[in-house]
Amino acid sequence: MTNVDVHQHLWTPSLVAALRSRREPPFMDGWTLFLDGEPPYEVAPAAHDIARRAELAAADGLGRALVSLSSPLGVEWLPEEQARPLLDAYHEGVAALPEPFGAWAAACVRDVDAAATAEDLDRGGFAGLQLPADALADAAGYARCAPLLGLLEDRDLPLFVHPGPAGKAGAEGPGWWPAMVPYVRQMHAAWFAFRAFGRPRHPRLRVCFALLAGLAPLHGERFAARGDAGLAGTDGRVFVETSSYGPIAVDSVVRALGVDAVVQGSDRPYAEPPLHPGFGLGGAAAYAFRIANPRRLLTGED
Repeated sequence: MTNVDVHQHLWTPSLVAALRSRREPPFMDGWTLFLDGEPPYEVAPAAHDIARRAELAAADGLGRALVSLSSPLGVEWLPEEQARPLLDAYHEGVAALPEPFGAWAAACVRDVDAAATAEDLDRGGFAGLQLPADALADAAGYARCAPLLGLLEDRDLPLFVHPGPAGKAGAEGPGWWPAMVPYVRQMHAAWFAFRAFGRPRHPRLRVCFALLAGLAPLHGERFAARGDAGLAGTDGRVFVETSSYGPIAVDSVVRALGVDAVVQGSDRPYAEPPLHPGFGLGGAAAYAFRIANPRRLLTGED
């Protein structure tokens, strides 16, 4: 019984070196990150200091903090020959992280290779697989990624859906635009695409959507009225995590999905965990978000 944060980012030296070796996005020049669709971003080295991050996790009372590849980098969408060195660097780095860190594996979605992903999962210690939301936004995406999702079902491992690249429009607005518009839009689409195309293909798959699925669950009433009422109910194998949101949004999603669907995710270092682990909803909610629900997500066990 341990407190879990299912969504953090920690760039290891191997991943940083791999990004610095490139000359086109995604790449790093020193500590400046260059992406397609976003303005240059100054990475704070201290935010990715492994010892410091372990101390922060301990201060938060975490027994496990799951690290994921930042899908807005666009690594998963690169051709396999470009994606593989970055994926290898990511997996190598996070597999060697000390306690309390665990990690989500990552995979190329442009050239899907389930055998390669199986080898990555076999490195040990991975909680499941993260895929970018824009790869799972329609029927074609679920058809393309079906070998990866079938692999997760076969191994009884969960899927973590995270926003993907912001796209060209993200570079034209203020710095906060990608996080507030493209990322949220992707998660909204991914939530309903899973209902329409993902769940029928993968009835046993457990899945967690980042950032409360872009608040898509709050559209349940409209979905029931205008969509398919049979798909509008709750799904005991579907979870949402809380990164960047606070008591108002979390309380609303609990009202829509129930307390059993919410797990804690912080998105550290880009956001901080809430001051109150239950988002002001009480100790029972804190226990559900940090212990009971992550256990069901990660293991399928109550």
